[in-house]
Amino acid sequence: MDHLLDKLATRQPDESPVAALAALLDLLRPDDAGDFVQATSNLRALTYLLTRDSGRRAALRQALLALMAQSRQVQLYTDTGLLSNEAFSQAIKRRIGERMLPPARSSSHLADQFGVIFSGKEDYRWVGAVEPGVWQELWQALNWDEEPLAAASPTRLQLLEAVQVLTARITAIGLEPELVRVYPDIERFESPFLHLSAEASHFVESARQSLANPDLQPEDDKQMQVLLTQCEQLISRLRKVAGERGVSVSLTYHLQRLAQHIERLRTILRLLDQSVSPARDGTLFCLLAELVGAENRKYSVRDVFTSNTELLARQVTEHAGRHGEHYIAENRSEWKDMARAAMGAGLIVGFMALFKLLLAKLHLPLIWEALAFGLNYALGFMLVHVLHFTIATKQPAMTAARIAAVIHQSNGKPQMKELAELVAKVLRTQLVAILGNVLVAIPVAWLIAVCWRAVAGSPVIDLDKAAHLLHDQNPIDSLALLHAAIAGVYLFLAGLIAGYYDNKAIYRQIPQRLAALPWLKRLLGEQRTRKLARYVEHNLGGLAGNFYFGLFLGITGTIGFLLGMPLDIRHITFSSAYLSYAAVSYDYHVPADMALWAVTGVVLIGVVNLLVSFTLALWVALRARKLKGTDALPLLPAVLRLAIRRPKDFLIPPGDKAGH
Repeated sequence: MDHLLDKLATRQPDESPVAALAALLDLLRPDDAGDFVQATSNLRALTYLLTRDSGRRAALRQALLALMAQSRQVQLYTDTGLLSNEAFSQAIKRRIGERMLPPARSSSHLADQFGVIFSGKEDYRWVGAVEPGVWQELWQALNWDEEPLAAASPTRLQLLEAVQVLTARITAIGLEPELVRVYPDIERFESPFLHLSAEASHFVESARQSLANPDLQPEDDKQMQVLLTQCEQLISRLRKVAGERGVSVSLTYHLQRLAQHIERLRTILRLLDQSVSPARDGTLFCLLAELVGAENRKYSVRDVFTSNTELLARQVTEHAGRHGEHYIAENRSEWKDMARAAMGAGLIVGFMALFKLLLAKLHLPLIWEALAFGLNYALGFMLVHVLHFTIATKQPAMTAARIAAVIHQSNGKPQMKELAELVAKVLRTQLVAILGNVLVAIPVAWLIAVCWRAVAGSPVIDLDKAAHLLHDQNPIDSLALLHAAIAGVYLFLAGLIAGYYDNKAIYRQIPQRLAALPWLKRLLGEQRTRKLARYVEHNLGGLAGNFYFGLFLGITGTIGFLLGMPLDIRHITFSSAYLSYAAVSYDYHVPADMALWAVTGVVLIGVVNLLVSFTLALWVALRARKLKGTDALPLLPAVLRLAIRRPKDFLIPPGDKAGH
């Protein structure tokens, strides 16, 4: 460290200090990026050296000033760490391209030289972990008072230029057509975005004049701070309105950019405030940590994707959560209604299983067979939805969002007693739905098989096919549980798709556009058209989710065959129906061990279906609300306590109160 400081002292005036500063940072960098204790020790060692040696202190200080004077700084303040003016998809493509082939660095731009100095991929970890007081000690050890005031003028001019750039961008983003469409009041009233640009010009001009003439007092930034607060209030209203009218990735991207630019502008204004030392209030070091983090992760595709799909994910799970309320029986009458709805779905699944077996006997070309299987499932599930019936395994993806919403409403620390009772309601509703599906699908499939054999003179499937179906349910000798997990993933995706299309219906105003179609009015009449539009508004997500879920189930086996991979699906309701078709083909003489393993497999398939879909849905719902999986862990002991104290609540709801 002594050698590097001496090297800085002997540096030629026209020599770039970047290489020496990068070498100095290599010495300060801890062996492990997460070891902030070593990082703190290294920084304090440098602080000690600077405090004791004025020559080395001056050398480092002048090297930093030379770097700032020789470089164009504005880009570092206005671009680094901020989303660019490009579409979300373009941002993803650009980051992928730059990751594969990094762009050339310019010696005249501080943003590029900053990346050379902080070249460690995880520098942001230790830079952000070091206490602000340690950085402040280092800043004070440099003793900036030894430099003339004019030395800071080039940097202040660059900061003022950054203020103008940032305000221009904030104004442009704030008046984006998509934001205006979602919240027209932006145009109806005096927009703070427009006033901000004019106020920034006045502020910057006053500051420049005071730099040229120290006797002039510059204008303060109070009015700009007021306008920025109004802009932030508008963003909050936009987010709230978006929750009612739907969101898109593009809208989320604009809101994210706007919030980032406003925060960066506030930071730059604090640095320009001469009444407060940027080192004393920690602003400078917070900006340093932010810039280092942005530099280290500037090629991260995940960061862009996560930050800009957050609002959309929240909206999708919110819609799923609202559907989840209909999948939770609060009382005995709703519980009975759920049982009847599940029984209706079991009836339809019995016929869907028949059609699947008949389609398989046609031996269609692979692509056509996959499409036929998919449409059989898709149309059947859509019919279940239209008739207001319930497929039990669809519930977890919906109810998980409801549970996550309850956790979020209590800031991640909900009342566990109430939440455990919600879980009990979910479990007993899920249980009665499964029983309704299975206990109807089995006899319906049996009755169909018996009638088919009586009319056609032969069973629906031959013995080989029956043996194959029973073997496919065996959890030991087949991949039934893996295939059940794949179906669980599809159940989870179906819930997301349903939420996405519900959001899309609102955001794109699909019901209103349908109701305004002239040819549809002529065909159906105005009243029926309005009824259709209302139905689409409330059911587009459900229909889309069921359609895609059916296609996923139908084509997976064919994709697995084409890829030479063991891909297929197992769904508890269909698996239970196949037991009946196989039993009739065997004329009820199924080997005992085969029957036992098949029944066990059906039960385990149901467990895996539910567990996988619920876990994935809960994880996404928690992440969409900026919660962690650990926030749900205290729920487990609370549920166990309730199960020990009131086990009946997990099976049957309490009776309806009188008068209800």
